[in-house]
Parts: sequence; C-alpha cells; structure tokens
Amino acid sequence: MQDLQGKVAVITGGGSGLGRELALCCAARGMKLVLGDVDERGMQETLRLVEDAAPGTESATMRLDVSKLEQVQALADLCKSRFGGAHLLFNNAGVSVGGAAWENTPDDWEWVMGVNVYGVIWGVKVFTPMMIEQGEGHIVNTASAAGWLNGPNMAVYNVSKHSVVALSETLALDLRDVGANVGVTCLCPAFFPTGISESERNRPADKADTVALSEVAIKRSEMTKAAVAKGKIQASDVAEMTVKAVEANQFYVFPHRKIKQLIALRAQAADNEQTVFDSLNPQ
Repeated sequence: MQDLQGKVAVITGGGSGLGRELALCCAARGMKLVLGDVDERGMQETLRLVEDAAPGTESATMRLDVSKLEQVQALADLCKSRFGGAHLLFNNAGVSVGGAAWENTPDDWEWVMGVNVYGVIWGVKVFTPMMIEQGEGHIVNTASAAGWLNGPNMAVYNVSKHSVVALSETLALDLRDVGANVGVTCLCPAFFPTGISESERNRPADKADTVALSEVAIKRSEMTKAAVAKGKIQASDVAEMTVKAVEANQFYVFPHRKIKQLIALRAQAADNEQTVFDSLNPQ
C-alpha cells in the first residue's frame, strides 16, 4: 500500500519498544491507530508521544492478550466499530524466556508460544478475511533473526520465531493463490534496544512456573541483554524500515545485513550435513 494517509493501522504490543515506534511512524503518515497490549499504561504513553509528534491523530486502545482468539476478535470488532475496518496489521507483540531446551517448563512453552505464535495466528485468522473483503490490506508479522538462526539457551523463542517465518511465507502464498490484494511482510531483525529482554514483567500469574537458570544459562542471558542494549540499529530505525517495506510491498525485511550472510552459511552447513550450524561461531 503506497498511500497510507487516512488508513487504519493496528499494532499489537503497542505499549512499548518497536510497537511504540511503529505507531509513531504510522501517525507521521496520517494513519489512524488502534493499539493492543497488556500494558495499558504503556499504551497511554505511546498515545502521548504520538499526540506530541502528530497532533490530532485519531486512535483507540484495548487491553489485549493476543494469545486469546476471542480478544483478538474483539480488537477487530473495535476497528470496525470505531473506524470501519483495518488496513495495516502489525502482529508485533512478543516475549522471550531463556533456558536449556530440556529444562524449560510447560508454562515457559505455553506463555511464549501463546504470545509469539498464537498471537500471530489469531491476528492472521481474524484480520485477513476483513482485508480480503474490503479489497486491500497488509499484514506485518514480527519474526526475528532467530527465525532463521538458532542460538543456544533460546529454544522456546527460536521455535516461536521459526513458526512466524513459516506462517508468513505460507500466508503470502495462500493470498497469491486467491488473488487477494493483501500484502505480507516478514520482519526479521537481530538485536536492537527494546524491552523484550524484560518481558517477564508482563508474564501472567497462571504461567509463572519457569526454569531455574544454570550458570551457563545466566551467562547466556546476560550476553543477550547486553547485545540488545548495545544494538547499533534503534527501534525507530527498524520501524521506519518496516513501514517503508509496506509501502513498497516488500516481503522480507532484514534490518541487520549480516544476518543474510549467516543464513547463507547455515545453508552451506545444511548442504554439508555434518555438524549443527553455530551462528555465534560460524565456520
């Protein structure tokens, strides 16, 4: 969609990080905003920043647990009742947890998969028919470099983001099959400063049982947090790249160019069939 002026952007995880920056980018283009997040205070702060940057931006918010289909449906109903529809959906909400693959608890898996995978699945299920019916739309799924490259201590997160890449590619092919005027973008960033490394702050009480991290896992977690904090590309940069990709109908977005080089090396490792590819120590 080249002309976003006056269109409606729906952003999950709109209360902080990349979601907040996506809201600012969309507002700067004259879009109306519908934000969903479990962090209601964060969403209000996002709207305050939006009003400062783009006064008069029309908006709506909803407390949203994306793992619940009925809540995602309620978000779509809000879009219809308030603005008549939705044109641009950012399936952006995401969380993370560390630990060795055999140590993560059922709650670890259910929480992360619920937000990172089912949150995207439900967004696709609910909003795609609306966009097909209205004759235009675009869906952006926030995956990750972890959807292609598997680092240690991140089994749950890696599995979730591989799923997002798979869903995004399949969705684009399915939409092409039916000739729908609905675009898809799969965003695959590496580390950049966001609050995902502190996502435990929004973990629900009924999914609280988590792994006691080993010394190795703690070290890995600290390294990840440091890498996130030191990211050279800012969330605002990633957001702008992503919205420009929507305007250009671009499918893949790799803000960190080195990731594609590592993916190529991973393909070589698969061709050799000998050892697992280690993106932290590529050979």
